Amino acid sequence: MYDLIVIGGGPAGLAAACSAWDKGLRSILIVERDQELGGILNQCIHSGFGLQYFKEELTGPEYAARFVDLLSQTGVEVRLDTMVLDITPQREVHMVGKTTGYRVEQARAIVLAMGCRERTRGAISIPGTRPAGVFTAGAAQRYVNVEGYLPGKRVVILGSGDIGLIMARRMTLEGAKVLACVEVMPYSGGLNRNIVQCLQDFDIPLYLSHTVTDIRGKDRVEQVVVSQVGPDRKPIPGTEMIFDCDTLLLSVGLLPENELTQQAGIALDPRTRGAVVYENMETSMPGVFACGNVCHVHDLVDYVTAESQRAGAAAAAYLMEDAKHESRVIEIQNGPGVTYTVPQHIRPQRVDKSCGLFFRVNRICKDSEILVTSGDVPIARFKREHLAPGEMEHITLPRALLDKAGPTLTVSIREVN
Repeated sequence: MYDLIVIGGGPAGLAAACSAWDKGLRSILIVERDQELGGILNQCIHSGFGLQYFKEELTGPEYAARFVDLLSQTGVEVRLDTMVLDITPQREVHMVGKTTGYRVEQARAIVLAMGCRERTRGAISIPGTRPAGVFTAGAAQRYVNVEGYLPGKRVVILGSGDIGLIMARRMTLEGAKVLACVEVMPYSGGLNRNIVQCLQDFDIPLYLSHTVTDIRGKDRVEQVVVSQVGPDRKPIPGTEMIFDCDTLLLSVGLLPENELTQQAGIALDPRTRGAVVYENMETSMPGVFACGNVCHVHDLVDYVTAESQRAGAAAAAYLMEDAKHESRVIEIQNGPGVTYTVPQHIRPQRVDKSCGLFFRVNRICKDSEILVTSGDVPIARFKREHLAPGEMEHITLPRALLDKAGPTLTVSIREVN
């Protein structure tokens, strides 16, 4: 039996395992389905990681290597090339590996850190033929940065998420011609710095309120048709543009890899599509914690690290401290302007000095006020000069404020004229 099994060896799983070890756990297992630790960071060779956590600019592999080095200084056991198939309510973890075969390991606590996956063409139902040359941006990134293949030479990118923006630059640097980046929303879904560094610096046009309405080609993509969309996001007839290209990259959103979570009977949040969690990242199943992109999709890996360290420490506390029975739980709700909040529940008795709250807005807002209300009573205000859906927001609620709060807290946005 293991004290803790961490499912996923990416940045979230590494940070959680290291944190649990630092807090005193000594029987820890990381299960990773890939052949090496590091997760998605291994194919993210661009810089921009670690500015908050390490106070320096690193590439994805460099950031991952820092935590792999930290892990090597512990006694944490790692199983690579091993897929977790099921988690039971008794915290039995069913897994199958190339060298170990089918195994069932018992854990006293579990951390879910499986990350997220990309939405595909089928998920957004683009009409047209089904030729070669349609890739998700992450798949193209792996082909270029890890496998050494160039997926195409004339490229259109649908979606302006961070991976799509970064691949616009990467394909350009590899000699491809990126004809356009197309976004169905009236704003970009990526970080502002990526819009500047990946599109504007390379004169790649960004078409907002546009989408791909047809894919043409028999054996290989030959053309894509792009149309403007109205406020209802439906194509406007007569606005079609035809791009002669051989490749279409899709950067149309990420979804938490939550099949294991769902199979285990853990409550999911329909807003984040990840697990519902408490202030310490514990899920609805006692002793099971979720962190990183499997909980909600982050924009910065530094946030993933901080959140996962909290989950690892909480798993250790769960095993090493007497069980606490709280009678009071505060439900966190999203009000106008807010898409979701994490955590979804806060137990004030478990908060030491303060509790961090992450959320995303559903539109671009200029001078604004983040308003936290208990019932109809405002209890906290935070000013922001700029808010955007592509950038995750963070506020901190003091313990004293939580003690005074009612059964619900609502986070909303109010623009200041």
